[in-house]
Amino acid sequence: MNRSILRTAVCCAWVSLAAVTAAQAQAASTPTTAVLPDFTGIVEKNASAVVHVEAKYTGKSRKPSRTSSDQSSPEQQSPDQDGTPDDPQADMLRRFFGMPMMPSPEDQKHTSLGSGFIISRDGYVLTNNHVVDGADEVTVRLQDRRTLTAKVVGTDPKYDIALLKISDGNNLPMVSIGDSRSLKPGQWVLAIGSPFGFDYTVTQGIVSAIGRNLGSSDQPYTSFIQTDVPINQGNSGGPLFNLQGQVVGVNSQIYSSTGGYQGVAFSIPIDVAMSAVEQIKQHGFVTRGQLGVHVGPLSDDVVKALKLPNANGAIVSDVDPGSAAAKAGVQAGDIVVGYNGQSINQAPDLPPLVGLTKPGTKVPLEIIRDGKKKAIEVIVGAAPRDGRAVSTASGAQPSAPSGSTALGLSVQDIDATTRQQLALKSGDGVEISSITGQVASSAGLQQGDVILMVNQQRIGSAIAFQAATKGLKPGDTVLLLVRRGDQSQFIGLTVPDGK
Repeated sequence: MNRSILRTAVCCAWVSLAAVTAAQAQAASTPTTAVLPDFTGIVEKNASAVVHVEAKYTGKSRKPSRTSSDQSSPEQQSPDQDGTPDDPQADMLRRFFGMPMMPSPEDQKHTSLGSGFIISRDGYVLTNNHVVDGADEVTVRLQDRRTLTAKVVGTDPKYDIALLKISDGNNLPMVSIGDSRSLKPGQWVLAIGSPFGFDYTVTQGIVSAIGRNLGSSDQPYTSFIQTDVPINQGNSGGPLFNLQGQVVGVNSQIYSSTGGYQGVAFSIPIDVAMSAVEQIKQHGFVTRGQLGVHVGPLSDDVVKALKLPNANGAIVSDVDPGSAAAKAGVQAGDIVVGYNGQSINQAPDLPPLVGLTKPGTKVPLEIIRDGKKKAIEVIVGAAPRDGRAVSTASGAQPSAPSGSTALGLSVQDIDATTRQQLALKSGDGVEISSITGQVASSAGLQQGDVILMVNQQRIGSAIAFQAATKGLKPGDTVLLLVRRGDQSQFIGLTVPDGK
């Protein structure tokens, strides 16, 4: 009987040990639950350096460029007035001024409210240009409820940055500036601002993407930080913090179909913003690099026509005479795949990199020409203050069709008067006289467009065009360089199979 009890005890002990071992193995194989960060320290340290910005428009100076959007609800009108009306993304990109106040009949004033943050003890404040654009009076309110007058030192609409200076600023709280280049998708970030006029509201989220180019015509130089941090009306110009309590971005826009936050927000990288700040302090304006090329996307037909392995890169459609690119030997039809050691995956990737380059800098440019990669060096030029570093094609991009009779178009030689009006050299291009088929029509070609190149070979007569497109078979793709007005673009046309 004692032996039986002993056997039972040993058996139970073995079962208990096995259970413990199994539990330990299961625990080892189960990922440890991540502990959510505590943001209270970041808020306590930095909230006092975040300010509420009020910009008043009294009519003493020019009207603000975005007055109309200031006086309408975000549900009624997109604050991004620079977007093209037929661009669905333009209507969904929202810039927020704050809580607009409608002018009374006796007092023709209105005020836009936003956010900002102090970057120096003597009172320099960083915010968005669209918060203070055209304002006659600007004040900032601190966390301790003090309201101080601020002067607009300078602005840069292309980066949407404004630098303010608090009058009599002395020993003010300030933020720490971080490095936006070290951000990675998935990292926690925090915003402090005044959404809907609620001062010092804290929201958090993660970095959703970096280097996001929106293709907006008024901000071609900015590669945004995309986050899911709730950003709303009044957050514009406020800081975006990392977990170290450093500012890594300036909250600027959201993507919305309703005017309210829908989970996608965009911030200007602090490295870009601080570069603009230093230049505004030194020169009163921002200088940018310029290549002097016009680039466009690589559509499927362009990839097919050039026999490229993929659609990564930006195709050069035109080179400005005497520009940095022209001096370096860049040609129409070249495909830019790298700039200063960084990959160019799409056309909008190039302008921000060129714009940030100091004029006079020698930069390696990687291109594909005739199917082969080639490295050339470009001495970057200086862009005019209202000019573009790189022009990109805008509007709808033709994505298909093809050729001569097969391509559905007729051409004619360009007369001397038209050539002079278009500033074309003798022997450059042919004019589309009519659209005769679905191929050219579907590609968006129009009567009066000028065809400068066929399969990267320049043509100067209708006879030359006919020879270049002779013998096309179903499935063949022809690459045309087409000029309309002062813009040139490569368009691929594929001959239909006739079925």
